[in-house]
Amino acid sequence: MNKIHDREEIEINFKDIFSKLLDKWTWFLTSVFICLVVAFIYGRYTAPIYQIKAKLIVNDDQKGGGMGKQSGALMDLGGLMGTKNSVDNEVEILKTRFLMEQVVREMQLNIVYSKKTDLVSRELYLAPFKVNIIKGVDTIKTTKLDVVKVSANKVLVSTKNFKKEVAWNESFSIDGIGTLKLEPNPIKLMNESEYYVTISSIDTRVASLMTQLSVGASNKQVSIINLTLSYPLPNKGEDILNTLIKKYTQSNLNDKNAVADSTYRFIKERLNVIASELGDVENKVESFKQQNQLADMSEQGKLLVKNSGEFSSELAKAETQVTVINELEKYLKDNENNKRVFPSSLIPQDIVFSNIMEHYNSLLIEREKQLLGVTEQSPFIQNIDQQIAELRSNMISNIQSTKKSALQTRDKLRSQLNLAEGQISGVPQIEKNYLKLARNQQIKQELYIFLMQKAEETNISKTANISIAKTIDPPKSDVNPISPKKSVIYLVGLIVGLIFPIALVFGQELLNTSIKTKEEIISLTSVPVIGEISHNTSEDNLIVANQSRSAISEQFRSLRTNLSFYLKTETEKVILLTSSMSGEGKSFTAINLGNILALAGKRVLLMELDLRKPGLSAKLGVNNSIGFSNFTISPTIKRADIIKPLSINKNMFIISSGPLPPNPAETLMNEHVPNLIEELKKEFDYIIMDAPPVGIIADAQLLSRYADVTLYLVRQKITQKDQIKIVEDLYVTNKMKNLGIVVNDIVSKYYGYGYGYGTYGQSVDEKWFRKIFKR
Repeated sequence: MNKIHDREEIEINFKDIFSKLLDKWTWFLTSVFICLVVAFIYGRYTAPIYQIKAKLIVNDDQKGGGMGKQSGALMDLGGLMGTKNSVDNEVEILKTRFLMEQVVREMQLNIVYSKKTDLVSRELYLAPFKVNIIKGVDTIKTTKLDVVKVSANKVLVSTKNFKKEVAWNESFSIDGIGTLKLEPNPIKLMNESEYYVTISSIDTRVASLMTQLSVGASNKQVSIINLTLSYPLPNKGEDILNTLIKKYTQSNLNDKNAVADSTYRFIKERLNVIASELGDVENKVESFKQQNQLADMSEQGKLLVKNSGEFSSELAKAETQVTVINELEKYLKDNENNKRVFPSSLIPQDIVFSNIMEHYNSLLIEREKQLLGVTEQSPFIQNIDQQIAELRSNMISNIQSTKKSALQTRDKLRSQLNLAEGQISGVPQIEKNYLKLARNQQIKQELYIFLMQKAEETNISKTANISIAKTIDPPKSDVNPISPKKSVIYLVGLIVGLIFPIALVFGQELLNTSIKTKEEIISLTSVPVIGEISHNTSEDNLIVANQSRSAISEQFRSLRTNLSFYLKTETEKVILLTSSMSGEGKSFTAINLGNILALAGKRVLLMELDLRKPGLSAKLGVNNSIGFSNFTISPTIKRADIIKPLSINKNMFIISSGPLPPNPAETLMNEHVPNLIEELKKEFDYIIMDAPPVGIIADAQLLSRYADVTLYLVRQKITQKDQIKIVEDLYVTNKMKNLGIVVNDIVSKYYGYGYGYGTYGQSVDEKWFRKIFKR
């Protein structure tokens, strides 16, 4: 049974909700119309946004951000870099603010041109003039210039705080921007339209474009990067993306060329030194020959040169290796410039050392990149510095070990050469001295040739460098804009147009705290509703007397019938009327309920017991100079003196409140009141007590001991929901017996209730007959 009741209650609630929404159909129609108009205007005048797409592919053999084939495997930054592969690194590089800043500066994207079209302005890519910032302020404040053509050579430039006619190429200053100059575009002439120029700072424009740029890898299985830029001008968006890719490629090549440039600078410095030393030795040889007139060597000298030639060649190579190692050691120990890239083409052919060197250079380049976004105090940079220092220490140890081996080889070759020279005796002293000079010349020459060879190799390797990534799908705009999508806009407009009235209706319901329906009363209290009185449009308090066939009169007859179930014996005669607050219709109900009882031939007495704010006697036009308060105070006033007949019905009488007493509650508790009520019950068939509101004062509870039935008045849209708790408390605690609720002033449109009687039971012929009979 409970489940059936709950299901019925839910069904009723849904019907009630639907009824409320259907009642506001004009709201829905108006709201949908307005929202669709707004959607049309938005779609018509909002600038379209196009999506420009491009694709890059990252070379698989250059993992680790393009820093060498082996650097990807060696790159380990203590876990700070995670497990990102080369694609992830390049994605982050493409997202850097520094890269976008270069694009903004090159294309001057912080200056945006637009033209007024219809009711809105549209951005232009090719404007009929160009704004040059000759000298800008430190921080440019975003400013919109209004530019209008005045004559062939002059335009009017205006802002909020500036207005001036300027000629082409004439300098002028604007606060917040700096010194500007306008140049005409010979390709596109300026017409009479109104143009706008929005000038902002580089940082502001970069931040705006960064929100429009999207960079991401297609998936983890491929090394393809997708670039997407949202922009209102397709051609300009394509150029922005092209410039971004170009700057990225240049940055990547610069990283690769850093090692080659470092090696080439080192070689050029050594070449200058060796060339000078070689020149000095050659001059000494030439001078020695001229001084000693040494035109040709003897056979013994030739044999010495031939036999010692191999040793001299090997010694020259060993001397060259020692010299290079010394320079590299000095290079690494230079603390002032220890963040330079290590020359890669001069190292010994040692796989371990080559791997350490590759890792070392990779860390240096990574450090330079990271410093674009963080400071040297960053934990990430400090971690890299620590690894660089450890690698430099390992490289110095390796070089010193290699140097020791090279020195041993050189010393061995020197002793072998000296032994070969010592085996040949009789060689003239002059030729011996010449051989020493020739040997020194040969060593310098070998070193010079070695460095020249390495310089050429470095230049060749530099020209062979290519970017780690290449464009496989150049920037291209979609044919159709991604926004605004008119179908979506209209759908949103329709939905909002429907939601807004619904929210308004339910908002009213949530904000409304008064009683509106019978279901609300039933849900808040278990006290039965025994009467329902419709709204009185005529403002007539004597509606039963004057309109006995009206719907409200029939409702009072129904209330009279329901009361018969409460007043079952002849001794039960007293009806108490109360409510939560004043203004809920107690007096109106008392008058018409008394009248409907009197029409049944019953003697009815109305007692005006609201001694604080009486209103019953005033509505009936009864003199209130003598009444209930007089009887309780003065013993000379008899019961018959305060009972007054009413003209509306011969069976109706009233006891008015009388003058307002200083202590109403004590007046109601007077010792004469119980005897008075008992005498009145013998004289009248029904006694209706019009009591004060029980929700404000306790007078009604004082009178409840005399009542046989208590009617609690609830007025639609006036009585608050919280006030229903009062009648529920009275019912549960049994402070008032035979409680029943009468709902007053019902508007059927809200209440879901109505009789629709009109002139019930009275035909047109009957009306005509009654008029004739009266005549």
